[in-house]
Formats: sequence, C-alpha cells, structure tokens
Amino acid sequence: MSSTAPRVPGPRVTINDVAARAGVSKGAVSIAFNNRPGVSPTTRERIFEAARELGWSPNQAARNLSGRRTGIVGLAICRPARLLGLEPFYMEFISGIEDVLAERSCSLLLRLVRDLEEETVLLEGWWRSRTIGGAILVDFHRDDPRVPPLRALGIPAVAVGHPSLTGGFPSVWTDDASAAAEAVRYLAALGHRRIARVGGPSGLGHSGIRAAAFETTMAELGLDGGRQVPTGFVGEEGARATRSLLMSPDRPTAIVYDNDIMAVAGAAVAAEMGLEVPDDVSLLAWDDSQLCRLTHPPMSAMSHDVHRFGEAVARTLFGVIEGTHEGDFQVPTPSLTPRGSTGPPRRA
Repeated sequence: MSSTAPRVPGPRVTINDVAARAGVSKGAVSIAFNNRPGVSPTTRERIFEAARELGWSPNQAARNLSGRRTGIVGLAICRPARLLGLEPFYMEFISGIEDVLAERSCSLLLRLVRDLEEETVLLEGWWRSRTIGGAILVDFHRDDPRVPPLRALGIPAVAVGHPSLTGGFPSVWTDDASAAAEAVRYLAALGHRRIARVGGPSGLGHSGIRAAAFETTMAELGLDGGRQVPTGFVGEEGARATRSLLMSPDRPTAIVYDNDIMAVAGAAVAAEMGLEVPDDVSLLAWDDSQLCRLTHPPMSAMSHDVHRFGEAVARTLFGVIEGTHEGDFQVPTPSLTPRGSTGPPRRA
C-alpha cells in the first residue's frame, strides 16, 4: 500500500514579486493587467511573461481564499433602519458601491447593527463561514474596538475614514478638517461673529475631526464662544438643537449642520420661530443632497460627490482583495456651494 506525501505549498506569489521579475514598479503591473494606458506594449508583454512564469494573476488573491465567496462584499452599519432610509448620504454612498459591484457581477450583503460589538461578531461570522470575500468598514471611532479583532482575523477590508482613525486598514477618506474650517471662514467673511455647529455623535471620529477644526478656526478668527451641539444625525435632534440655540440670549447668526436632514429640520424651526433665513440666521448643511435644493431658500452646503466616494471605496476593496492596492486614497475635499440660506447677518 503506497501513500502520497502531502503537498507543501510554496510561498504565495504577490504583485511585488511580478514587478521585481519584470523590472518595473507595482503600479506598472496594475496598469498592465487593468489594460490602462501608461506602459509600452513591450513592457506590458514583459510583465505578462513574468506573471506567467510565476503563476500569478490579479485574481490569485481571491482564489487563495479557498473557495470563499469573493462575489459578496459585506457592509454593516450602526444605524436604526428608519434613519438609514431617510439619510441621503448612505443612499448615495451605497449606490456608488453597487455600481462597481455590478461591473464585476458581485453583490452587497448589508446588515444594520445596534453597536460596534455586534458588528465585529457579525463580520467574524461572515468571514469564517466563507460568506464574504471582503468588507467595508464605516463610522470609525477614536481607538475603534473593531480594529484589533478584525485585523487579527485577516479579513480583506477597506476603511472609510481618516487614516488616523482606521488602525492600519487601507483607507478612503475626505478632508473633514479643511472643509469645516472653510465653512467657518466663509460665514465669518459674510460678517457672522456668532457661529454654532450642530454635529453628529461626539464619539464618531469624523465628528471629532470637524469639531476640533471648527473650534480651532473660530479661535484663529477671534470668534470666541462658538457653541457645538452633538446629536444622533436625526431630524428631530437637529430641530431640538436648533431650537435651543435660537432661544438662547445670545443666539447665533449662523449654524453649520453635520448633515442635510438636520439642516432642513433647522430651517423649519427657524420659520416656526418667525426668523427669516438668511437675514436672521444663516444655515449651512453638509453633503448637499437633493434635499438642500428643495428647501426655500435653497440650502448652502459643503458639497462632495458621495456616489463617487462609494465607487472609490468599492474599487479600493477589490484592490485589497486582488493584491493591487497601492495605499490610502483621499477623495476630493467637500467644497462650498453657496445658495440662498446664507448671507450677511441682519444684526451683528
């Protein structure tokens, strides 16, 4: 009776090995295999030859997941279902992800969770059961508790957040600090001296970045006492925060909101109190969805292409899975779009 010795796999070939064999950069290998301009036909053929010799292809990383369902990407969001259905940001963001997944005949597995611990357990289960080939991580906190267990698990993932928050996961992010500073400077240039901010949950990393930039810029401009009110992103809390600010003895003449739902709710509160926008109070939203253009007057906003943001996140994740990822990616910083809801204050 004969037996066959178990086959011992050799070291896994990576894109770096192909680049070294062909004498080119890792980026050149990615360009060649994605059929993009930037390398000569001779160089492209040399890269392909090196890959053939080493037995490597861009999808090798996916195959090495041993049958894992790489056609499914996991996304867990810590939001109530009713809020997610109303929040324009996530609808646009997910549509951008879906566009890229559709190009590759892949699917998104979306789950709403109550907290970060539940999310961690969920992603661990999906990965160990071979349900997903990778994950998108959102809404990072300072010292985020998801990072250590998910990094130890080895799950391919892309983090949506500033690299200072994401614990070494490949990041796609936008410069919230610069955008928050621009919002304050714009309102100050219009003559506003009392500016307030209605922000998201204080524990969220990007809310903290915006809050720090708001405070720093107010101090740099000599505008002391800018109030900041944390909320849960919902319209009711935005309305409550706005009412509190506008009923204060030294009420602000301008308010910046962390999302458009709260800004629209704030506009309704101003109208309820008999205040005119922008003469009595200027309002400035974040993200600039269709909601901002349907209010009267139309809402000024810090605008960015959320759909393309979602596309960039999905493409980065596939780069991680396939071994062609080349580093963190910053999408364009939100830019100011002035509309009728902002203007010089009637009273200074």
